[in-house]
Amino acid sequence: MTERVLQKLVEMRGIETHYVDAWGNPATIAESSKTKLLNVLGYNTEDEAVISEQIEEEMHSIWLSPLNPVQVIRQNEAIILFIRLPISVVNDSYTLAVEMEDGERHHQIFTPVEGELINVAHVDDEEFHEYAVELTHHFPLGYHTVSLIQENNDSPLASMRLIVAPKACFTPKPIEDGKKIWGLSVQLYCLRSENNWGIGDFSDLTKLIKEAADHGADFVGLNPIHALYPSNPDACSPYGPSSRRWLNFLYLDVSAIDGYDSERVQKIVNAAGFKERLQHVRSVDYVDYQSVADLKLEALKAVFEEYYSRHLSKNTKQNKAFKAFVEEGGESLDMLAVYDAMQAHLKESGHAYWGWPVFPDEYKEYHKPAVAKFRKAHLKDVKFYLFLQWQAALQLEKASKVADDSGMLIGLYRDLAVGVSEGSAEIWGNKDLYCVDASVGAPPDILGPLGQNWGLPPMDPIKLYEQQYQPIIDLFSSNMASSGALRIDHVMALLRLWWVVKGDNAKDGGYVYYPVDDLLGILALESHRNQSLVIGEDLGTVPDEIRTKLAENGVYSYRVFFFEQAEDGGFFSPSHYPVQSMSTLTTHDMPTLIGYWHCLDLELGKELGLYPTQEILQKLYQDRHDNKQAILDSLHGHNSIDASVGRDVNFTGMTEALNFGIQVHMAKGSSALLSLQLEDWLQMDKPVNIPGTFKEYPNWRRKLTQTVEDIFDNTSIQSLAANLTQARKQAED
Repeated sequence: MTERVLQKLVEMRGIETHYVDAWGNPATIAESSKTKLLNVLGYNTEDEAVISEQIEEEMHSIWLSPLNPVQVIRQNEAIILFIRLPISVVNDSYTLAVEMEDGERHHQIFTPVEGELINVAHVDDEEFHEYAVELTHHFPLGYHTVSLIQENNDSPLASMRLIVAPKACFTPKPIEDGKKIWGLSVQLYCLRSENNWGIGDFSDLTKLIKEAADHGADFVGLNPIHALYPSNPDACSPYGPSSRRWLNFLYLDVSAIDGYDSERVQKIVNAAGFKERLQHVRSVDYVDYQSVADLKLEALKAVFEEYYSRHLSKNTKQNKAFKAFVEEGGESLDMLAVYDAMQAHLKESGHAYWGWPVFPDEYKEYHKPAVAKFRKAHLKDVKFYLFLQWQAALQLEKASKVADDSGMLIGLYRDLAVGVSEGSAEIWGNKDLYCVDASVGAPPDILGPLGQNWGLPPMDPIKLYEQQYQPIIDLFSSNMASSGALRIDHVMALLRLWWVVKGDNAKDGGYVYYPVDDLLGILALESHRNQSLVIGEDLGTVPDEIRTKLAENGVYSYRVFFFEQAEDGGFFSPSHYPVQSMSTLTTHDMPTLIGYWHCLDLELGKELGLYPTQEILQKLYQDRHDNKQAILDSLHGHNSIDASVGRDVNFTGMTEALNFGIQVHMAKGSSALLSLQLEDWLQMDKPVNIPGTFKEYPNWRRKLTQTVEDIFDNTSIQSLAANLTQARKQAED
């Protein structure tokens, strides 16, 4: 009996029972995993009576809510609302008042009993009816508010959000008409330049955009540039941010901010010690995050003081613009600034500070009274962090404008991480939304044979629904700002996420489902509002259901050359890739072309102990050998490389001819978009990130081997860019 009741709760909460793994085999989630997942969702599963009581309470809560919190419908679809009322009042007259986003109002009078009765229930001995009522007016795209008003009663009984979304995401007209484009992908922190402070910045990005555009590129893709931790800069993974809505201040070009030229700032940056430290961070091959942060914060605080005295303490146009930015950012922006100020204060005071879990109890949540008092007492510190976000947004916007002015079709494309880290400001500001006793990850797959645990607490899908999807709306909107495309990391999260309970092995997790159709509708709406093409990173364990839905909703698939293999081991020709896709050779979780060809990733993995047995490693070596031979066969078969490149893998190393030949081979393909890594242009061998490692390898730190200024002076690279542009034009025919 208990098992049956538990299963009902499992189904109610969208916990998957069976799935197909990355190798196409059926897999089952353990009973113990289901129970643990229910526990982290807040359920007591030890007693059958308690379980039944919890189910009943949830059902009663729904019936006592006359309207759902939110409803997403597609443009030109019938709008059917579901209204729940006690039977004693279903003969009364009601008004559905719709306030559209632009302020226009529409009213519809109805009597529930005249509608379609679709459900009946009893709550506390009272009978409730649920009716389906169709709105007779068609509403434009956007976010509207529906209120249910009973006759002779001015106060609404309930209200809900009505979201009207387009059928599919935005695609630029030239791409719709068959244009094939290429661009570069880069981890922004990797960029070297003559002037940056040891880490790539928005001015470097502007230079890269201009050069790339001049050589035929139509976009520059970025790693996530989300806000990290100013007081804990070594927590540097772009995929484990503090907030996904805001930006990493380390990407600021300090010298480009008004006030940098002041005497007080110049005194700091021209001091011998400062110059020596600056030279160090510029010269090292890996980003020294702590030293970079120390330098930038020292200078930025002086710049802020100057800017404050010049502009923010007076009624200037700059102050008005700053206040407008802060007002538009709302609670989310204030929360991040307070969090950053508090973390800095705790660090300076010698307290534990890595994240809110170790903050003093009175500071463990943004909405606590003590936090409001802290904010008031440290108002200027908070304003400093607000200022950093403002300046970062302005510099990113400037880079995006350069892309537009340079004629790029897409311009910048940004990357949305799948979650935030446990100690993040985003969780600190919305504790109800996140299940902090679980983490997002992946079941065993090709990239991670032991499964993966990413340390990112998942959103509770029910809480997300109850919050009218506002957190998701904010994420999509903010990450489409100052860009022409958005790549969604692990896009399967729109359908389901692999949850791993704290303390468990990644392979012992389970899938929890999300309202995919609603989320895709919101994505489509924000895509059109921001004129942003959407790319979904659909690698790993990908159910057919999500691939189909993504395609129907105008989301571009993400096709990696090394994974596009037939059952016989041969590699599919890029001419067979879906048109609605972005193709690429490698990703941030994979080796570079040289690293792949020379098995440097396998050697490194062996040194780091990533392979449980010698047999597994040997199998990987054999598979790599076979794959490389299949690649050579495919390249020669398509005349993508000349006779200077050997046909036998046993005697063919990675050369410039092979490297560039593979890239041009991809450019001949049918994908609308082709993304190439700067590391492969520079023929680098070290990877950006090794999945499954933490301190064993300097992830997210390795810089490029050449400066932005030097890259495009290379005649071989100029020739490669020209060949890519030509191949893309030929692919349009």
